[in-house]
Amino acid sequence: MKTLSLAVISLSLVLISGCVSKKQYAELEAQHRQLSQDYTTLTNNYNAAQGNVQTINALLEQERKNNAELKRNYANMQSTLDRSIQQNAQGNVNISKLVDQINASNKYIRQLVQAKSKSDSLNLTLVTNLTRSLTPLESDEVNVKVLKGVVYISLADNMLFETGKYDVNARAMQTLGKIAKIIKDYRDYDVLVEGNTDPVPIHRENIRNNWDLSALRASSIVQVLQNDFGVNPSRMTAGGRGEYNPIADNDTELGRQRNRRTEIIITPKLDQFLELIDKAPEND
Repeated sequence: MKTLSLAVISLSLVLISGCVSKKQYAELEAQHRQLSQDYTTLTNNYNAAQGNVQTINALLEQERKNNAELKRNYANMQSTLDRSIQQNAQGNVNISKLVDQINASNKYIRQLVQAKSKSDSLNLTLVTNLTRSLTPLESDEVNVKVLKGVVYISLADNMLFETGKYDVNARAMQTLGKIAKIIKDYRDYDVLVEGNTDPVPIHRENIRNNWDLSALRASSIVQVLQNDFGVNPSRMTAGGRGEYNPIADNDTELGRQRNRRTEIIITPKLDQFLELIDKAPEND
């Protein structure tokens, strides 16, 4: 721009002086045109540069905004990560505690399973030993079974007692002796003797009804096991159930005969299982 101004001034001086040849005039005129073109080009370039500057400023401002947004996102992500790490640490503690509880529960379950397996094994051995010792005739009058971990020995009424009486027959002593040996061999078992009758009314001296008869028969068996065969009385319980625990239909003689029975029930001592229950793991 400064060069163009000097050229114009020089041309003006020349024209003023009036001493310019055609050749010089043409050269000056060409210079003037070139300078005008240069001026136009520079002006356009300047305007374009100004536009670029505005665009760059706009882009720069947008990038500043983007950068601020990225910083906020980063801060949020860092906060989320910190919470996740804290929760994960707490989760690890909870998982570890849960694993300990599961291990304790599994140990307790194994103890129960082992106790039950031991009981089942002893029950099977008890039944096998008893049934092997019975004669064919005794086997017809003695029924041995295991139900829910309990051994039931059911003795027919006509083998043990005379009708309406509670004194034990002499012929039953041999069978009761075999049962007593089994009971004495398995000292960790309790013994419950239950008397059962049919519903036919009974009237005897000192026997008011079937409740009395069933209880007296159970008591007689318990005393024979104690006095004749040395079974520890602290292990035994005598009970009468009268006519109220039938296993067959009382409308037939065969059914009533089946219901007139004495059951010797052999069970593992409850205190052993209660000790296991006391050891059960507690859950929060």
